[in-house]
Amino acid sequence: MAKVLIIGAGGVSQVVTFKCAQYPEVFSDIMLASRTKSKCDVIAADVKKRYGVEIQTAQVDADNVEELVTLFKAFGPK
Repeated sequence: MAKVLIIGAGGVSQVVTFKCAQYPEVFSDIMLASRTKSKCDVIAADVKKRYGVEIQTAQVDADNVEELVTLFKAFGPK
């Protein structure tokens, strides 16, 4: 099983999140993070409604290396 971290809450990342959620046997843990956590929360709620899969959300500024490192260490994507 893989832990995947998806950064961004735009159209492409939304499609990627939905595709990952369709294969829980491959992607056991999914986290969606962006500068605006509320956008991630909306996508996560839609994923839960459609596929019954819980995904985690987080706020991160992808331009801030320290924030990214902290998130990587905390979530541990593989």
